[in-house]
Amino acid sequence: MKKSIYIFSGGEIKRKQNTLYFETEDGDKKYLPIEAVSEIFIFGEVSINKKLLEYLTQKEILLHFFNYHEYYVGTYYPREHYNSGLIILKQAENYLDNKKRLVLAKKFVEGAVKNILKVIAYYKNRGVDLDVVEKEINNLFLSLNKRNSVEEIMAVEGNVRDVYYTAFDKIINNSDFSFEQRSRRPPANRLNALISFGNSLLYVLVLSEIYRTHLDPRIGYLHSTNMRRFTLNLDVAEIFKPILVDRLIFTILNKKIIKKSHFKNELGGIFLKENGQKIFLQEWEKRLQTTIKHRGLGRNVSYKRLIRLELYKLEKHILEDEEYKPFVARW
Repeated sequence: MKKSIYIFSGGEIKRKQNTLYFETEDGDKKYLPIEAVSEIFIFGEVSINKKLLEYLTQKEILLHFFNYHEYYVGTYYPREHYNSGLIILKQAENYLDNKKRLVLAKKFVEGAVKNILKVIAYYKNRGVDLDVVEKEINNLFLSLNKRNSVEEIMAVEGNVRDVYYTAFDKIINNSDFSFEQRSRRPPANRLNALISFGNSLLYVLVLSEIYRTHLDPRIGYLHSTNMRRFTLNLDVAEIFKPILVDRLIFTILNKKIIKKSHFKNELGGIFLKENGQKIFLQEWEKRLQTTIKHRGLGRNVSYKRLIRLELYKLEKHILEDEEYKPFVARW
């Protein structure tokens, strides 16, 4: 089975015969069998060359770059091998037709909110007092169908998130990881650092899965298609944030897998140290490989596979073969 490769050390990665070869600044050497690699995440200072990029294009492997402070920098996105002219035209049609765009924008927020409510219900069943939060989110959700612009739909999603974030301190119940308020660049506290890191990983994961479909990642519906390189991955990621990123954060903090000592204070913000990043990524991979029973297929599929299936559903909607219904967790 193919897997993601994470590189933290500085050094050089290149093609050597018919495989990938990584040599660190300290002289350590490692071969990476190309057949086992799905994508590569680079956190360290790594040199690459044109020969490598040509090889990665041939093997359809994406390179994702993060800087020293774990910010996502960009992706080497090989030429689109599955691109379909018809799909691109249909994607553009669904964007330019305001009525069709609103349908999809609402679907993405619907999926996000329903999965948020599933998370709330999960912790309510475990004794956390979240009745007020649940009621407020349900009231906001009821207003979604009355919204007639993408801006209004995004406002509903933003308001839901604001209410949802008030539940974090109750779910986690650890003063070392108090929420306070959402902060991004830079994260103002440890919990915000985890949220930002997790969300970035999810955005990149969805982008990688889009690459393996006929969809064009540049045309999104909830997030406006503009000068940003990619937007569709941001749309689809909204559905999976509560069940992949948020649930993972709650688990690793309540089990004390990640602690206060795994963070550093730099440039006026709080960031994960390298050892903290590695622990998070290890738990992230475990989460992605966790399987659940898929109602439609009648068999178990991994959370990672669920994202690909979500994109296939979106393709069918765009081609007008089947109405898109966002994935909602059962638990």
